[in-house]
Amino acid sequence: MPGTIPVKDNAQRETVISVRSLRKSFEGVAVLNGIDLDVYKGENLVVLGKSGSGKSVLIKIISGLLKAGSGSVTVLGEDIGAVKGKELQRLRLKIGFSFQSSALYDSMTVCENLEFALVRNKKEMSRLEIDKAVKKVLADVGLSSSIDKYPSELSGGQTKRIGIARTLILYPEIMLYDEPTAGLDPVTSMEINKLINQVQSEYKTSSIIITHDLTCAKTTGTRLAMLSEGKILRQGTFDEVFNTNDALAKSFYDYNFITEP
Repeated sequence: MPGTIPVKDNAQRETVISVRSLRKSFEGVAVLNGIDLDVYKGENLVVLGKSGSGKSVLIKIISGLLKAGSGSVTVLGEDIGAVKGKELQRLRLKIGFSFQSSALYDSMTVCENLEFALVRNKKEMSRLEIDKAVKKVLADVGLSSSIDKYPSELSGGQTKRIGIARTLILYPEIMLYDEPTAGLDPVTSMEINKLINQVQSEYKTSSIIITHDLTCAKTTGTRLAMLSEGKILRQGTFDEVFNTNDALAKSFYDYNFITEP
């Protein structure tokens, strides 16, 4: 279950990601407009927001895939905007990015997709160690029987699981999930939510989960942050964020949980 880490005063908790006054614009249009956000060790932080609210831009900046317009992002004690070259590559190995599309290579089997991450980044590993690592991570995501399949032979949920497995095989300290339940049916979505919690528990990760799915947020989130118009509107537990008369928060809740008759 989410929230398995003890609830403490934030000042007593180790900060693994710190975002301060972060701004980012595209062609003169502000997407992030002064973001302040912390992620604490061992938690699943859910960042909520409607499509186009800047959620994915935020985690791409945190992972070093995009440059900030201004402000600062510190990851595991290092300024992500200042590190370059081999130092940036080394830091990125500690950050697992689970893309919305899963980003698997269609021409490779599941086994080859998983091996690729190790062969590229862990050149010191022996063939035996690589085989053992692949089998372990596939068992951890519940897909040992899919080792020789190609991505085209997998369901949407299986593809998501393999994408997560390819990230976990490097044992990252931080996991970034971009819309992990997008395009999945409710049953498969709940399976992915359960897997995210298992990852937190078994791999001791600190995570940011980007989603507009409130069931995902409620199931996985230790803490929530709602993004609106480029700023953090509300933060707290699920109940703290949505137990409010704030019109934007209520409309987001209603969009997810209330349907027209």
